[in-house]
Amino acid sequence: MRRENPTIHPPVEHPGSPLPEEAGHRSRGRFERVLRAGDFAVTSEIAPPDSSDADEVYLRAQLFDGVCDAINATDGSGANCHMSSVAVCALLTHVGYSPILQISCRDKNRIAIQGDILGAAALGVCNVLALSGDDVSAGDHPEAKPVFDLDSISLLTTIKTMRDEQRFLSGRKLDRAPKMFAGSSINPFVPPVHNRITQLEKKINAGAEFIQTQYCFDMPMLKEMMSQAVDKGLTERAFILAGVGTLASAKTARWLRANVPGVHIPDEIIARLEGAENQKAEGQKICVELMQQCKEIEGIHGVHVMAYRQEQFVAEMVKESGVLDGRLCWAPEQH
Repeated sequence: MRRENPTIHPPVEHPGSPLPEEAGHRSRGRFERVLRAGDFAVTSEIAPPDSSDADEVYLRAQLFDGVCDAINATDGSGANCHMSSVAVCALLTHVGYSPILQISCRDKNRIAIQGDILGAAALGVCNVLALSGDDVSAGDHPEAKPVFDLDSISLLTTIKTMRDEQRFLSGRKLDRAPKMFAGSSINPFVPPVHNRITQLEKKINAGAEFIQTQYCFDMPMLKEMMSQAVDKGLTERAFILAGVGTLASAKTARWLRANVPGVHIPDEIIARLEGAENQKAEGQKICVELMQQCKEIEGIHGVHVMAYRQEQFVAEMVKESGVLDGRLCWAPEQH
């Protein structure tokens, strides 16, 4: 039975409550503030669990305490089904983390996507990453019907329209705009380089304010792309985070290179792994060196550390790299 005069309780302040508004900022989140303050940022990602247990999400996030400024919650990565990115981000926001909502255009049309953006914003999520999404043939539901109503660029335009113009794509006005820091991804290793720069510029023009790249194992190629991005002024318009990762073995490296589109791993990296007595430890050492090298490249504002099934080593690698310069990222025990 509906009450005539229901009591409306104000939001309860909790660790995940957005920060006060800051002039020139798109969101009220901590990740954007770290980048705009000029700090070298570190992000990583968790694969959402095959479970409805919230504790599994918290346990995975705790591995990054003190070393990550934001945590990506993947959205059906590899076209495999897991807990939704919206739910993971809501859980992490509630306890104080700064999650990055991933939205894959593969699975939803513009109606569902715009609804997810509003819902995530209402739950306090401040960051969103626009992705096209892997083809369904790569995942555990190859019979699924791909949607692709939007692509990553039109999704960025959608986010920007909702946030800055306070309306849906249909033109209908929003009562409150979703204040979210928008980003996307780029692969520096798909030749020719000038096409990557064109794609990067399109995404920035569409509304991307931060960019996370694919795995970067080839520093000369990354430097070449970044040099062109700097020359075009793109690194002054968006924050670039270079993707780095740890390889468990030479066999893993070969499989990634052969089976994951856009992953480029030079022969010398594989040879170095093969020649190591402990290949997993060598892979971690390579990741540490890559972080250090990325920090020295003009126009790179941070690193995105990918360590699939090796997440427990991320904190140690980040600390060993020294890229945070002694800065402690937010962690529950600090507050």
